[in-house]
Amino acid sequence: MHSFRHPGLVLTDHRFTVPLDHDDPGGEKIEIFAREAVAASKADENLPWLVYLEGGPGFGARRFVGTEAWLGRAVREFRVLLLDQRGTGLSTPANRQTLPLRGGPREQADYLAHFRSDSIVRDCELIRPRLTGGAPWTVLGQSFGGFCAVRYLSAAPEGLEQVLITGGLPSLDAHADDVYRAAYPRIERKVAAHYAHYPQDVERARAITAYLAEHRPDSAGHRLTPEGFQSLGILLGGGTGSHQLHYLLENAFVTGPHGTELSDTFQEAMRTATSFAGHPLYALMHEAIYGQGERPTGWSAERVRAEFPQFDAAASLAGQGPVLFTGESIHPWHFEVDPALRPLRETAELLAARTDWPALYDTARLAANEVPVAAAVYHDDMYVDTGHALRTATSIRGLRTWVTSEFEHDGLRAGGPRVLDRLLALVRGESDR
Repeated sequence: MHSFRHPGLVLTDHRFTVPLDHDDPGGEKIEIFAREAVAASKADENLPWLVYLEGGPGFGARRFVGTEAWLGRAVREFRVLLLDQRGTGLSTPANRQTLPLRGGPREQADYLAHFRSDSIVRDCELIRPRLTGGAPWTVLGQSFGGFCAVRYLSAAPEGLEQVLITGGLPSLDAHADDVYRAAYPRIERKVAAHYAHYPQDVERARAITAYLAEHRPDSAGHRLTPEGFQSLGILLGGGTGSHQLHYLLENAFVTGPHGTELSDTFQEAMRTATSFAGHPLYALMHEAIYGQGERPTGWSAERVRAEFPQFDAAASLAGQGPVLFTGESIHPWHFEVDPALRPLRETAELLAARTDWPALYDTARLAANEVPVAAAVYHDDMYVDTGHALRTATSIRGLRTWVTSEFEHDGLRAGGPRVLDRLLALVRGESDR
């Protein structure tokens, strides 16, 4: 183990070997990386453990600098484990460079089928006794990390002291189609709010879309398209996202010797914002996290979008309507324009067609839950449907819900210690609301 210090913290790196397939414990192994964080003044104390499950899927745990955001509050009483879920961060990677080691697309898809919340929870249950001596621990799940936490409650509640969920209560039975059918109207509301705040962006977005439709520029091998531009709407799910989007749009064009063109600054910013090079599992597994049973996800976001023609950029340009941004959705074209995804297109097709996804949630066990649980539900969250979240909240016995419009989906990060403080008070019965 390697340890180092940040102001106020002692950080220790851990590596764990786990089975790729937990039903075949003697088979292939992969590595899971996690970083322990403890207050420097309490480094020698026997503290309870809190494991943090990042959002995604496909993102490693956040790399904090010191006691920023919620971490400072957590280390006042916990020893925190920042877990790089399988395939992310410093855990055994899964990307265009490593997946060919598995074989062809079929072998790659079969390998990735072990990268959902059910496997992540079983990783946690192998890691927990090695750190806690067998004692249960607290789980803090952000977004997809909350999906993992609900799976944890379904599969291994004996490992849990308490559960804290932020923006991550999944529907227990919705197909991906139901998820996106609920999402597009929500995204449209966020876009309308952005344009109401920044009305000048309506014409800017139309001009950028028209330019991309005509020129299709290439930025470091990443083809910039109208659909890719629309996907910048994913920013609108964060507390400062509308402002970030506005600043990105305001310097989109520059005048050169051949007339007006998209600036290098804008093209690089768009490429950076839309590239999956750092988190390819997000694109590969995003719809798979909703798969349960024999019905394939089948590129759900793409199919359901056809039910909402107002998102058709070409139609918007042909008429007078604004170009609508999209949000947290993955489409086949992502695997055509992004060089980090292009070699994985057939693998993605096989995952989309898969018909043997195991069930993720045990409704009977959740209805009999005895683990203290508190969840922050963000009103009109762009990423996780509030209606779906509240229905799930009523299905988990004893869950205490805090519904707030003070934060967007990134409330845990943006709210500093306040969100974690509130959830801890709720789960301990120290707050009535």
